[in-house]
Amino acid sequence: MTPRAAYVHIPFCEHICYYCDFNKVFLKNQPVAEYLDALEREIELTLQHYPTDRLETIFIGGGTPTALNEAQMQRLMDIISKHLLPLTDATLEYTVESNPDGVSPEKLDIMKAGGVNRVSFGVQSFDDGLLERIGRTHREAKVAETLDHAAKRFDNISVDLMFGLPNQTLEQVRYDVKRALHLPITHISSYSLILEPHTVFAIQERKGKLPLPTQDLEADMYRLMIETIEAGGLHQYEISNFSLPGRESRHNRVYWENDEYYGFGAGSHSYINKTRRANIAPIPHYIKAEGLPVRNETPLTEVERMEEEMFLGLRMKEGVSERHFEEKYGHSLDRVFGQTIAKLLPRGLVERTATHLRLTDAGVPLANEVFAEFIGEAEVE
Repeated sequence: MTPRAAYVHIPFCEHICYYCDFNKVFLKNQPVAEYLDALEREIELTLQHYPTDRLETIFIGGGTPTALNEAQMQRLMDIISKHLLPLTDATLEYTVESNPDGVSPEKLDIMKAGGVNRVSFGVQSFDDGLLERIGRTHREAKVAETLDHAAKRFDNISVDLMFGLPNQTLEQVRYDVKRALHLPITHISSYSLILEPHTVFAIQERKGKLPLPTQDLEADMYRLMIETIEAGGLHQYEISNFSLPGRESRHNRVYWENDEYYGFGAGSHSYINKTRRANIAPIPHYIKAEGLPVRNETPLTEVERMEEEMFLGLRMKEGVSERHFEEKYGHSLDRVFGQTIAKLLPRGLVERTATHLRLTDAGVPLANEVFAEFIGEAEVE
């Protein structure tokens, strides 16, 4: 097995959102040129050590890739064009994450000319008050303007929406979804707020200054999002993702199908040769790294890989393919997880189709509980 996908991390932001714990730094006074040079070195070295004959997807994330100026964006596109695009064909999915207020028409043109064919915008909400509350700098009017520019260049556009935000109401969630559906999009990712350590929101929560929805209200928000998005013509294909037919995120499917991928850039993660690797995160250390900038490596046992196959694959609406599982590991699903499945079926949390094991509608809100059932339960001789 060789990597099918490449993730490229650009850790620079013009503003730090209150909920974000990704590896990122303020853009001002950062050594961007040196970082891009180090990124190119890592890509070259990695492909020498771990070659692949074909990449199906490329995803540039962050941070905020579109925080780069036009010259820096062109340099990034040139790196990808030189080293990664030759490994692709006409079916490539090539995505760049963007902020609604950080991407000019000129940057969109550079991305388009560089081969990008999909753009994902971190909208989060269309409520200006909520956007300010969560530390976002764009506003509703800017989203419409930016997506209008993007739609003139790209026919595959995704937006991220969040729920479970401070003081958020069901009506605000409904408005966000309906507003998104009126834009020229093909895909929506919807995520609930998770309080990560060392974020502004985590500090506010510890001080009792973060009025979050109750668990019941958050569950109602999730159900409302599913119903409203699907009524708008996008189908749910994964716990947090919805798309028009044929516009599912192929890059994310690589993760959910537990296939291998490259991760380039400071703090990025990769999965190569049955080993998960994490890169050095601090940018100065990443830039100065000699050889591959890997911080740690975790080889996975066969049991660990089968467990991951289940809790990643069950995120997809279709679930885990029984035939694919047996082809990949040489054991049937029942041979490895038969007792676990037998416990979950009567509880109505999973079900079998002719080809797959998948979550039921009742199992989706309890997905983490279902996933945990597969940890430490594999039976292999």
